[in-house]
Formats: sequence, C-alpha cells, structure tokens
Amino acid sequence: MAKPLTKSQLAATIAEKADVTKKSATEILDLLAQLSYKHAKDGFTLPGIGKLVLVSRKARMGRNPQTGEQIKIAAKKVLKFRVAKACKDAVVPAKKK
Repeated sequence: MAKPLTKSQLAATIAEKADVTKKSATEILDLLAQLSYKHAKDGFTLPGIGKLVLVSRKARMGRNPQTGEQIKIAAKKVLKFRVAKACKDAVVPAKKK
C-alpha cells in the first residue's frame, strides 16, 4: 500500500500545478485548515471532496471491556466528515449490476 501524501508533498504538487511557490501553497493549506476549524460548527464544505459536520451524540450505556461493568457515557458533540458522492465514485467506482 502506498504512503499517504505529506503536507510538504501536497504543497509541492499544488505549487507545481497552480504555478505558485511552495511557500504560497503551504500558506493556502494552512488557511484552508484554519477556515475549516472556524466554520466546522456551521458545516464546512470542500466542493467535490466532502463536508465537516458537527453532530450531537445522545447519552448512552456502554460496557467496560475489561470488567464487563456497565457505564454511562455522557452526551457529547463530535466532528464527522461526510464524503461527497463525486469523491466516493472517483475513489471506489460503483459496482455494475
């Protein structure tokens, strides 16, 4: 299995394709990350890739795997990433019937 792209590799690829410096490409990536952190609570969409969504989980009963004892898990908010259909179809083609 191939290794995932590092931030510097991603910045280098963006710099090459967009004809900008690596420093500018890195700044763009940092800005994109900051925007996603700031707007995730409202839903942050990267067109063609997916969407960050803040979801509220209800309180529930869980189980300690070591002791088997039941424990109460408190309600909390979690951040989820929903993959866009275009991205999913590009990475994992639909099965033909």
